Amino acid sequence: MADDLRIVTEAAGLGDPVEPAAILVDKPQGLTSFGVVKKVRWALGVKKVGHAGTLDPMATGLLIVLVGREATRQQDRFMGLPKAYTATVRLGQTTATYDADSEVETETDASRVTDGQIETALGDFRGDILQRPPIYSAIKKGGERLYKKARRGEEVEIEPRPTTVYAFDVLDRRGDDLDVRVECSKGTYVRSLAHDLGQALGVGGHLVALRREAIGPFEAREAFGLDALVEAARGPEALRDA
Repeated sequence: MADDLRIVTEAAGLGDPVEPAAILVDKPQGLTSFGVVKKVRWALGVKKVGHAGTLDPMATGLLIVLVGREATRQQDRFMGLPKAYTATVRLGQTTATYDADSEVETETDASRVTDGQIETALGDFRGDILQRPPIYSAIKKGGERLYKKARRGEEVEIEPRPTTVYAFDVLDRRGDDLDVRVECSKGTYVRSLAHDLGQALGVGGHLVALRREAIGPFEAREAFGLDALVEAARGPEALRDA
């Protein structure tokens, strides 16, 4: 995979010249994927920088940042790789965005949902499935992003899309919170999995934490922290201006 493109990890260092390359970055919470790209562009002084797979602002974890024109031309090769996530699903509450970035809309007592019921429900979300993306997403319909329509309060019919979920397993249960691991194909919305699981259990649900652990063979544990990347590119004093 991408044998002709240098993969930059924290252990390997940036190297010189830095482009073309694919840099593994551990995205911090609260920053958009484009925000990461802007900071990397500034730190490296390279105009052509992109990424291979958006993470929502709430999410953390692996973002592959493509540096240089030759690297950005290979975006599709990375975009098509399977993804692995760890996440926390909160049962008993729903939100418009299917995650914790919007207010809780409904609340239902989920204390009577059994582990057996959860495992049975999870089975329907494994394998090849049809998934309806959240309306608060960057998918375009009629030439406009869905989230813009949602913010105006428009009702939009969203067609389900085929996707593959290779694994959807509970790692731990803490009251109404389920710590889960998801392995899935390109185009899968973990937010929708959380929402749909809650619906299947009859109590609702939404995502309260999400971390991308891997994209294909590339892992978050190998990635540069964003501050570490800025420091490696510009020195410690650059963190004051980043």
